[in-house]
Amino acid sequence: MSQKGMSVSDGTGKGFRELRRDLSESDAPRTDDGLTKRLVFDDQDLLRALCGEQNSNLKLLEAKVGVSVNIRGNAVTVHGGQWQVDLAEAVLNQLYEVLKARFPVFTSDVDHAIRILSSDRGTDLKKFFKDQILISSNKKLIAPKTINQKQYVDSIRGFDIVFGIGPAGTGKTYLAMAMAISALLKKEVNRLVLARPAVEAGERLGFLPGDLYEKVNPYLRPLYDALHDMMSYESASRLINQGAIEVAPLAFMRGRTLNDAFVILDEAQNATSEQMKMFLTRLGFSSKAVITGDVTQTDLPDGKVSGLNEASALLRGIQGIKFVYFTRDDVVRHPLVQEVIDAYDRWEKQKRNPAA
Repeated sequence: MSQKGMSVSDGTGKGFRELRRDLSESDAPRTDDGLTKRLVFDDQDLLRALCGEQNSNLKLLEAKVGVSVNIRGNAVTVHGGQWQVDLAEAVLNQLYEVLKARFPVFTSDVDHAIRILSSDRGTDLKKFFKDQILISSNKKLIAPKTINQKQYVDSIRGFDIVFGIGPAGTGKTYLAMAMAISALLKKEVNRLVLARPAVEAGERLGFLPGDLYEKVNPYLRPLYDALHDMMSYESASRLINQGAIEVAPLAFMRGRTLNDAFVILDEAQNATSEQMKMFLTRLGFSSKAVITGDVTQTDLPDGKVSGLNEASALLRGIQGIKFVYFTRDDVVRHPLVQEVIDAYDRWEKQKRNPAA
């Protein structure tokens, strides 16, 4: 980073349209008032890390929040509307404290910080970075990135049955898998059981060749993908061969009692009412269950009630069971995933109410 004065953007505020997509209008009131704040950071190396490679972090801050940022020496000047400048100041100051605590900050973390602090300016971001669940096989730290994800992780720690319900890309399965593997490695449980309904996603695959394992394996592939992202292939294979990790179709759960186990039911919106009851009653002593699903993507045949929908109505309020709901603001995949979710939501609303 040059020590001379340097502008990160042209100061046009062109990122405000993106801000309105990412934050609700009630959270981001528009204002034409100009405000400039000068933030001084005492550690040049940490400031360089805060700015990101080729100032990528600051460029994202400009685009998302609608401010212009200039750097001169160890000072960062932020200009824009009152609300936008205050948010940018909170993001920069808090991420600087995260760096001081020796946690790395990536461009994706800046995006998450903007979302979190736009909802609650008083949130302490260090709590998110300190909540290290697991280090993945590619040395990446797995930790909650949004307020709902933090609530989800805390709920899994504190409750024996947790439902994570929300759209694709919100980390429901990934975080549950990380918590399960962490519990296994810490010997808090003796085994992991990962289950999924074997339901085709809107298409008929017809006859599948091979033995029973080969027939059901395509339905379970996403669970293996998450598992291998967090553990080396050799370690995962060894634990599977030892029976410490089991990946199975939901139908294989019938008649079993799962003691001292961490059990995950993924894609639970495709479980029937009978299957959901069967799964929940498998839980034995010293066990924990996490059920994840997206109620908007049910692939059950017409006339079949989703067990996830039914359970969310029947089990609410039971002590020891926790429901955590995710929204499009919790999406941690490609930014376009949020746009896709919004587009389909608008389309569904239009279908339900054509006159609107």
